Amino acid sequence: MTTPRGFRDRADDSFFTLLGDIPELVRNLVVAEIDAAKKWAAKTSKDAGIGAVWMLVALFFLFWSLPALGIFLIWGIHSWFGWWIWASALLVFGVGLVIVAVCVLLGILRFKRLAKRENPGQAIAEDVRIVKEAADEF
Repeated sequence: MTTPRGFRDRADDSFFTLLGDIPELVRNLVVAEIDAAKKWAAKTSKDAGIGAVWMLVALFFLFWSLPALGIFLIWGIHSWFGWWIWASALLVFGVGLVIVAVCVLLGILRFKRLAKRENPGQAIAEDVRIVKEAADEF
């Protein structure tokens, strides 16, 4: 007899029949999980690729917008404060270098924090070592 969802009613099966079905059920579960992981990886990689392309497009336009902003700032400092063009350009260049230095320092600090984290491979190796030690005790 089958249920409305198409599954077999196993209420009348013996314990040993149910026990014998465990390897097949585990195999089906593992195969389903692997298939789900493959589908997830495919969708995620597609979305990541499309997102990366949009980021590259944004960076392209940012690359060409920054010089225009720099020229605007240089011309604005020259006009508003009456500085020479070369002094205005030097000021904009110096501020840019300070911004770059701060960003580099923040990046270095982030990489140092990253280096302190435990590698997942090391964590798995440590777990395996602990399990082996516990198995050797018994």
